[in-house]
Amino acid sequence: MKIKYATISECGRRSNNEDAFDVMDYGNRWIGIVCDGLGGHPMGEVASASVVESVARYFAQNEKKDAEKAIKEACEAASKDLDTKADQLNRVNMGTTLVMACIDGNVATITHIGDSRCYVIRRNGELVYQTRDHTKLSFGLEVLDKCFIAYTGNIAIPEIVQIEIEAGDRILLCSDGLYKSIAPEILKARMVDNKSPQVILDTFAFLCEKNGDDNYTGIFAIIE
Repeated sequence: MKIKYATISECGRRSNNEDAFDVMDYGNRWIGIVCDGLGGHPMGEVASASVVESVARYFAQNEKKDAEKAIKEACEAASKDLDTKADQLNRVNMGTTLVMACIDGNVATITHIGDSRCYVIRRNGELVYQTRDHTKLSFGLEVLDKCFIAYTGNIAIPEIVQIEIEAGDRILLCSDGLYKSIAPEILKARMVDNKSPQVILDTFAFLCEKNGDDNYTGIFAIIE
């Protein structure tokens, strides 16, 4: 299967962008990843960039490894690298979310930690899959209960699912700044528009600038 995709990542109304992303296309394997540095923790942009770089480096060195095993090992490596990065910065307790899709043929292996999301929608509008946010209520506020955070003493364990995909499917990987700025029914309707990935992301960007105030990042792919 061929994959057409586009990406976007903007500050929104914030002074800096704490999101990070990457796309790796190896021909027989396609990988997209989005990370969102945690608010309330210092150097969120460093944490998100560190995890993206670690995961990308791992896959570049293990291009043909089984997807599920590779994702687990990549996340372990990223967690350890984040500890090392924090140590270099005087033990800064920084953290980040992660969402990633690894596509091999007609199988998408999807993983996430935190509240960054993946949506998979058929061309007819059927929602095939949506990640479940790792959040909980604390003192009346919704907070993450699962994410990458340096110096917790634990390696972040990702939630992994595998789904069959087909020609015409749409896949969106995004930070919460994107999906929280767009009504769910509008987000899903625009995903199946008969337009290019870039035009669809441009529509999302317009809505994020109009309705949101957070950084927003998206990778939008159409399976051909």
